[in-house]
Amino acid sequence: MILRSYIRRPTQLAAAGDILPWTLPALCRSYGLPTGLPGGGVIGIIELGGSSAQSDLNTFFSRSKLPPPSVVNISVDGGQQSAPGGSADAEVALDQQFAAGVYAFMTGKSAQIRTYWCPNTAAALGQGIAAAAADGCDTVSISWGMAELEWGAYWLTSLNNSAGHAVALGTTVMAAAGDNGWKDGTSSADVDAPSSCPNVLACGGTMRPHNRSASNPETVWNESGGGYSSFFPMPAWQTGKAPAGPGRMVSDVGAIADPTTGLHIIVGGQDEVVGGTSADAPFYAGLLAACGRKLGLVAPKLWANPQAFRPITVGNNGDFPGPVCCGLGVPNGAAFTALFS
Repeated sequence: MILRSYIRRPTQLAAAGDILPWTLPALCRSYGLPTGLPGGGVIGIIELGGSSAQSDLNTFFSRSKLPPPSVVNISVDGGQQSAPGGSADAEVALDQQFAAGVYAFMTGKSAQIRTYWCPNTAAALGQGIAAAAADGCDTVSISWGMAELEWGAYWLTSLNNSAGHAVALGTTVMAAAGDNGWKDGTSSADVDAPSSCPNVLACGGTMRPHNRSASNPETVWNESGGGYSSFFPMPAWQTGKAPAGPGRMVSDVGAIADPTTGLHIIVGGQDEVVGGTSADAPFYAGLLAACGRKLGLVAPKLWANPQAFRPITVGNNGDFPGPVCCGLGVPNGAAFTALFS
């Protein structure tokens, strides 16, 4: 099985009237994220392909006027970076630059990043989660996945167990909800794993215009993954709070993903505009690492405190509306961080 990366390049940019695209500091300010947090969380990032360049990180953080991260590379099951210039390099750049950038914006400090290079297999993904937790990572970001129907019961159980062991060690695991709408690339309604695992925080996607108003709100990104698991039951912390459905609801939270409102990153020395729910997992990994250490399974606390979010009520991903595929919504600045103070 080959897992997919959830990064998108825009086919067109948004209509005139928006200041495009988003830089990371502007995005953090637009969500009202506070600064001066003590931080301390170590961020793990799992990659199943691609390569990274320190020069790209230096350029991105210099331009953002933020301290660059310290990055340690770890091989899992023989996994290695590929030769530079491949299509997955943008995935790696987005993951590292956004996780470390959000953390640096909120703390004023350099992020500690541990990148786990894994073969593109189900077994290696689980091993990567276990390695990150064993190494003491406080958050783990995963921007790779595939439809539940493609995993099968054995691997879904194994993957959720790997995330469960990580949670027991205090590690918060988050994953992109996918970029293929409500069918997730299959012939019927399906959600993406690992985001569908109850031990993982599922991160869906929005379209966030700069010139937001009542008539031009933040909406569901129409290609975001989202829906209900056909394998995992709805967890107790979603029951009675999330829209009722036949299984675990994807997603728990949302953030900007639509490539037409684009995110600036640096890849191979060049400024690129990208999107996808690949932006959301590292966004929350940096956000939660800035909030504290060893937070573990945060979903129950988040679902118990909807005031920490701004709900996404407009739009759908082809079938499911915002309260399903964006869950609680997008972070409500200081109200979110106050949950962990």
